[in-house]
Amino acid sequence: MSRAAPPRASLTGRTVAAVSTVGRMDGLMLVAVAALAVIGTMLVWSSTRTWAPGSTGLVKKHILNLVIGAVLAGTAAMVDHRALRLFAPLIYGVTLVGLILVITPLGSTVNGAHSWIMLGGGFAFQPSEFAKLGLVLMLAMLLAQPVRGTDRPRGFDVVIALVVSSLTMGLVMLQPDLGTTMVIGVITAGTMVVAGVRKRWIAGLTLSVIGAGVAVWLLDVLEPYQIARFTAFLNPASDPRGVGYNSTQSLIAIGSGEVFGKGLFGGGQTTGRFVPEQHTDFVFTVAGEEFGFLGSVTVVALIGVILLRGVRIARECDDRFGALMAGSIVCWLAFQSFVNIGMTIGIMPITGLPLPFVSYGGTATFANMIAFGLLQAIHMRRQPSFQ
Repeated sequence: MSRAAPPRASLTGRTVAAVSTVGRMDGLMLVAVAALAVIGTMLVWSSTRTWAPGSTGLVKKHILNLVIGAVLAGTAAMVDHRALRLFAPLIYGVTLVGLILVITPLGSTVNGAHSWIMLGGGFAFQPSEFAKLGLVLMLAMLLAQPVRGTDRPRGFDVVIALVVSSLTMGLVMLQPDLGTTMVIGVITAGTMVVAGVRKRWIAGLTLSVIGAGVAVWLLDVLEPYQIARFTAFLNPASDPRGVGYNSTQSLIAIGSGEVFGKGLFGGGQTTGRFVPEQHTDFVFTVAGEEFGFLGSVTVVALIGVILLRGVRIARECDDRFGALMAGSIVCWLAFQSFVNIGMTIGIMPITGLPLPFVSYGGTATFANMIAFGLLQAIHMRRQPSFQ
């Protein structure tokens, strides 16, 4: 009996620590993420249940990914974010190795992008998702030290930050993954704005991005299907059965939901699988058709809660490194959510970005949950005077 006591005490201690950690988290953000996860599970279930009689394999896998993601988020929340400053170069380096490996024969092509490493057993790993996290940490580390007497980072650090971002962006573009490349660009620009770099740096970065975009277009780096997506965005009605098919069908699905929706499992577009990738990139169309305008607004509002709480965490953080981390993550989640929802309602080109905390996914879910955990870690370690 005496031998069994220590494990019980240890278990009790871990339980108390876990409860204490949850109690110190940003409650509104936690509820918003949990609500989106529940909604996403219902949408994934609805959009995949007709794949085969009694098909529940993907929704079960999605739930497993969410559970793993919750564990990763909790682990990240318990880490002192200030300690990550020392490990930022190592973490960034590991993500670069992943990006390099994916363009070797170890990588696999899925939906036109050579972005995956197959792990077997139906599982796959997408290094570019974790590259976002590595870049967030690296940029925050580089730009966290301001010039003495100012709140601006040193020019040398800004140059290194641009080199770091360009390296990540270049490796992702080789896949080619245009959507993630855009997210990386926004993370970089957003971090620099939060860091307070001089306007000439922002102007230079903007011109560089424009120049890079023109070069990519002229050098035929993009795949034909990616160029077609931009063409369809300008005029989807020009080829509704071809390159404009996704945009046309997504608009039909969302519009058919009207105000209150057709109810879970009641969407004809969803059941008939008229919209491709309904469980990942176009999951918002399922929300629009089955939950209607009110359900769609609820999803947007929950994302808005996460972003607003993230902005508050960045503003109230008492250390510059944490504030830059939080600001970067908010820029990442905001832009990715805007692009995903925008492409389903026809205001953004189709780029293959999942909706954070909602879409089916493994690596993307893990990366988003870790980002959420890091925001909570920053929140829990702010000084009492900032609460």
